Amino acid sequence: MVVLPVLFLLGPLFLSGPAEALTVAETLKEAALSSDKPLDCNTWDCKCAFEHQRGCCCATKDIFQLEDDSFMRTKHLWFNISALEYRVKELTGGIRVAFKASNIASSNAPGSSDACFGPFNTDVPIPYNHVTLNHNNGYNPALGVFTAPAAGVYVFSFSVFSQENGRLYYQVQLMKNGERIVGVWENNRQDSEDNANQSVVLELQRGDQVYIELMSGRKLCKFLAENIFTGYMLYPHTNPYIDMYEY
Repeated sequence: MVVLPVLFLLGPLFLSGPAEALTVAETLKEAALSSDKPLDCNTWDCKCAFEHQRGCCCATKDIFQLEDDSFMRTKHLWFNISALEYRVKELTGGIRVAFKASNIASSNAPGSSDACFGPFNTDVPIPYNHVTLNHNNGYNPALGVFTAPAAGVYVFSFSVFSQENGRLYYQVQLMKNGERIVGVWENNRQDSEDNANQSVVLELQRGDQVYIELMSGRKLCKFLAENIFTGYMLYPHTNPYIDMYEY
């Protein structure tokens, strides 16, 4: 089989633009036509590579293999660009999630002298009803529940303040899908008021729910507006449905 300058020409053909590729193809054709050595084309000469069906002789198989390889590389590159575009949009403002809610409405009967939330005979989510920030509407003030609008890593924090004449007796915990994550509590006969703070970083899937819960038999009293629940997305997860191709 004749050894033509194919190996030297394929590299520039792959890297060149359309006009340059045409020039390289013409050079390859001329090199084939000028060869005086036997060709594995049976009775055909090298013009068949450019005037007859593909795969007939000479460098045709190499040229079309290069074409197929180039197509696959372009396809993989397109998928990578699409995945990168999705990630950039998410990280630069495609998804904004943050909320801040405060104030707890008293659960006491109207006219009661004490402003308290609780006690209850079961664990109860705390409905912080004064919402000053709610990007993406993930927080529901009627239920006191945040529902993740997108998968990602989130940061949550809450502040608890209570004042009573006598025994301070509260226990509050942050819940994720019904599971306790962190909590704060106070059981003190000496102090008339106390506060506590807690923060946590959680990985959430879309639809996961996070809320603050008051334990059964406990209560929060007075200065209920000082109780705060906040959260925001630290960063999103990338789209799991776009495959990244390696080549």
